[in-house]
Amino acid sequence: MTGARRGPGAQELVERALSLSRADGCAVIADETSDANLRWANNTLTSNGVTRARTVTVISVIGEAVGAMSRQGATPEDLPDLVAAAEATARSSAPAEDFSDLVGPAASSGAWDDPPAETSIGTFASFAPDLGEGFRRAEAGKQLLFGFAYHEMQTTFVGSTTGLRCRYDQPTGYVEINAKSDDMGRSSWVGMPTRDFADVDMPALTAELSRRLGWARRTTDLPAGRYDTVLPPSAVADLMIDLYWSASGREAHEGRTVFSRPGGGTRVGERLTPGPLTLRSDPSAPGIECPPFLTVHGSGDSRSVFDNGTRLEASTWISRGVLTSLVQTRHSARLTDLPFRPYIDNLILESADPCGGIEDLLVGVERGLLLTCLWYIREVDPRTLLLTGLTRDGVYLVERGEVTAAVNNFRFNESPVDLLARAVAVGSSERTLPREWSDYFTRVAMPPVRVADFNMSSVSQAS
Repeated sequence: MTGARRGPGAQELVERALSLSRADGCAVIADETSDANLRWANNTLTSNGVTRARTVTVISVIGEAVGAMSRQGATPEDLPDLVAAAEATARSSAPAEDFSDLVGPAASSGAWDDPPAETSIGTFASFAPDLGEGFRRAEAGKQLLFGFAYHEMQTTFVGSTTGLRCRYDQPTGYVEINAKSDDMGRSSWVGMPTRDFADVDMPALTAELSRRLGWARRTTDLPAGRYDTVLPPSAVADLMIDLYWSASGREAHEGRTVFSRPGGGTRVGERLTPGPLTLRSDPSAPGIECPPFLTVHGSGDSRSVFDNGTRLEASTWISRGVLTSLVQTRHSARLTDLPFRPYIDNLILESADPCGGIEDLLVGVERGLLLTCLWYIREVDPRTLLLTGLTRDGVYLVERGEVTAAVNNFRFNESPVDLLARAVAVGSSERTLPREWSDYFTRVAMPPVRVADFNMSSVSQAS
């Protein structure tokens, strides 16, 4: 759905769908989304645009069975068929394993009656002139800039026949810039998340790109092997997100993940790292705020549609090196006899004893590597959370604390759990953009981490 929004608001669609329900219980989720974007290549803006979309999900409960149906671009005329389809699915389904009573009205939050928030191309009003100036500087420095700026506003409404009414406006934005030398022989990347583009410092971003291109004027080849490696916050974020996505209490209890205890049960209470590292989520964390209630369109091992609307509180997953919690639905909490800990849409890794930024971590490296970012990350073994992936847009040789050359790319094989256990030094946490998972998870704060013996399993020809 593009152009100006017409017709009833999303909350009115929720109310209409609930009024049509003949199920024993019903929950309705309506997501109103608008996004704006800019794209550029070869120091020239190539496109811009604004889109709008709406998705309505109806969750019908009949007895202990459930049916969930979603429709994009739903209109009032679509609602009778959508509700009927959800109810038909519930009637034809077996009792739901995760059945629980729907969340009650006490969990309601947000200004229900206010119209959905929207973004527009005007979000880039201050960023666009800085981007143009960046093009001019790049051309003067014989560089080419490529990139993408994206901003989205999503308003989510959750209502149910229990009287629950929840609403939240979520801004999501980020910018990614790739700089190349004019002969295309050198490449570097920067990215950052933002809620409104007011905090994007384009001169600082392009200065960092230029510095990294300068490092690559000298190149040398290195073989596969284990290297003392400094991972920037972006790379740490990609690995920690994979860890978080694997922290399902039920899967751990059933012996399927790295958080499963040999012989049965989970590793909750076990020390994972000797360092004072804490991994946590908090809906109200400054700069990475996220919805304070749970929204679930379909049940799975770590999410249940019956938990829709649950209030979210700050949760600690690893506390000073000890695994303290896993992601749990009400159902999996009963199975595992561990606390109900819903999934939260942000993630923070921090050290109780941080040692500065990337430059401070480099000081202790006698001979090792500095990475820019990771990509094409895939899981190899869920029981150890062994991941494989590639380095990208700049791997640098560090000698006696100084960057001395750019080196070839590598394929790596590492487990983020093992990586935390081998951390030699951890810097201060900052908001960062994960390169691999930026389409799915942008609200993170991570530190740079120096890791002993990071496993570069093979040389990669990727650029």
